[in-house]
Amino acid sequence: MKKGIMIIVFKNGEAEGRDVSQLVESVKWTGRKSSAARSITFTLIDDDGYKHERYSIDVAEGYQCVFYYDDVELFRGIIMKQKQSDKKKLELTAYDLGIYLSNNKDTYCYENKTASDIFKDICSRYEIPTDEITKCTYSIPELSKSKTSAYDAMCDALSQDFDNTGVRHYISSDKGKLSLKTRRENIVQWVVEVGSNLSTYTFEKNIEDVKTRIKMYNDENTVTAESIDSTLESKIGIFQDVENYDDSLSEAQMTDLVKSVLAEKSTPKQNLNIEALGITDVISGIGLFVIIPQLNINQTFYVDEDTHTFQDRKHTMSLKLNFASDIGKDDPSEAAKGDYSVGDIVTFNGGNHYVSSSADSPTGGTRSSGQAEITLIALGAKHPYHLIGGAFNSLDGNCNVYGWVDAGTFS
Repeated sequence: MKKGIMIIVFKNGEAEGRDVSQLVESVKWTGRKSSAARSITFTLIDDDGYKHERYSIDVAEGYQCVFYYDDVELFRGIIMKQKQSDKKKLELTAYDLGIYLSNNKDTYCYENKTASDIFKDICSRYEIPTDEITKCTYSIPELSKSKTSAYDAMCDALSQDFDNTGVRHYISSDKGKLSLKTRRENIVQWVVEVGSNLSTYTFEKNIEDVKTRIKMYNDENTVTAESIDSTLESKIGIFQDVENYDDSLSEAQMTDLVKSVLAEKSTPKQNLNIEALGITDVISGIGLFVIIPQLNINQTFYVDEDTHTFQDRKHTMSLKLNFASDIGKDDPSEAAKGDYSVGDIVTFNGGNHYVSSSADSPTGGTRSSGQAEITLIALGAKHPYHLIGGAFNSLDGNCNVYGWVDAGTFS
């Protein structure tokens, strides 16, 4: 292994592949929420030159590739497109295992199955290896999809699950296996901030699809639950939507559901596009904490679409983000959130800090002690508290902590 870009290409059935890293000019690694598969497009020198050989490939013969960056595997998949020209460049595009969901069609019929049950069945049907499969709780009474893709069937299942639980799930591919994960449980809690690692941004906010009240109807078209956001209605007027629900739900479940749906639909759409220094953990489906003081933005967004560009030792990322409206749902009581809150001023004991709440190794050397502010909390993470010391804000002292720290390292 070596630092920087490393790409191994191998033909199906081969035990070992070929390292083509010395021929690579650039790599684009991308994904979006509405797509089943992530992809990479990499450009190779396509010429017999000094100290290298021209690489020959035919995608119809079945080729795979593995992409590493700084010794970490980021992508593994099948090469499906090649393009050559008189410019002596060979451009290759590969897709991860998600492509087997979008490129397989059939008729799917399920009764009283959860989204995770359906995910397991689809992966088994097309011999797709799996890893982590989160347990979905809602049993879908009936799901029937005729002559459609496996991905469309899964999207329908996950949509019904969300409509009845308020919890979002997503599909991801890692090291040659597919997983079904819960979105809000996989927020890596990286932070991007103007003046630090965020270079450009554009922000849009609109209320065109906002609803201020929701009515729930049963199969007999009788209203059985309703929720109204009176405060919002006093500002923008009445915008109503209706929903059907499963008759098996109890009255308490219906009440919780209508409130959950209203909370989702009463939130204005907030779309944020940013360009920043590359962070390989930040991909579609996970959350990112963004700080833009100029727009009073200090919150978590979901990554809808990401494009990571690698060239030489430079790594940048372009992201399309939307507000994470389901963060905080089903939270325990305030007392269960711990002894500290965002905004508390504490005394840091000095020591290590980390670039993310899940990082394995500290960064930036030992940090000095002193006053610091808690700016983020991710209870349950390896390093659950994000601190910013007096060296970077108006607090007294020169404490230079600026990152995630362990519980017990401050008081």
